[in-house]
Amino acid sequence: MRKFYLLASILPLFGCNNFDLTPINVSAKEPSYSQTNTMATPLANYENYHILLLQAIEKSINQPVTESTTRNPIRISPKKQETLLDVTVINQNPELKYGCEVTSLAMVLHYAGVKTDKMELYRLIQKEDYPLIRKSNGDILHWGNPENGFVGDMTGRLTGTTVYDKPMIHLINQKLPGRAVNLTNQPFEKIEEHVSAGYPIVVWTTLDYGLPKRWVAWNHGHQVVRVPFDLHAVVLVGYDNNFVYLNDPLTIKKQVKVEKEQFVSSWKALGSRAVSYE
Repeated sequence: MRKFYLLASILPLFGCNNFDLTPINVSAKEPSYSQTNTMATPLANYENYHILLLQAIEKSINQPVTESTTRNPIRISPKKQETLLDVTVINQNPELKYGCEVTSLAMVLHYAGVKTDKMELYRLIQKEDYPLIRKSNGDILHWGNPENGFVGDMTGRLTGTTVYDKPMIHLINQKLPGRAVNLTNQPFEKIEEHVSAGYPIVVWTTLDYGLPKRWVAWNHGHQVVRVPFDLHAVVLVGYDNNFVYLNDPLTIKKQVKVEKEQFVSSWKALGSRAVSYE
């Protein structure tokens, strides 16, 4: 009976506040069954196939079960239809006028049980050490790239702008080694799945969670960097069929209810950036 059972089983910005434009002087997939089983050996004929099959069955029956040969069952947790996480909201002001990204991250890490705060994250986040150079009319000519680190002054004493996902991932890994998850450019369905699993996410949007109103551009080496004036970062803490729920470090509002289609359009316009942990 055991042989028959085995045989059957084998076969089947500009920053968080609008920044000041006044001119300033600034100088492998897992192996398949066929890859791990002797039945994948080329067979000369149908009779040999059955001989090898029975040998494989006998081997599997007589083989002792050890930790190395036991595979844990795959547990798939279906996405919940709706979820809402109780994440503490943190105020970015007055210390970090342009610090919505690290303040949002402080909320996420606090929820994960990490002892940190926005000011420590402000000190640790990578900075883009590249001078702000303006034209005679005050427009920005050269500046840094937020892909590399925070551009400008996060405190607001001087002009500041934003930081994108890669430096944030590096910072998460400092606090939660090996647990950072970059969800940038993933479908929003994947973003919801991550929240459904119990993890809040830092997401990039605008001040009113709508499409960007105006963009500014400058040169960075041979690159052109474009950033919207009203760029903002918040924490996605929940969703349902029609809405998302956000913790906003600027308004200090918790679980802000925003129409989902509007938010997703805004999020995509900002590059579909999202970072979290697992």
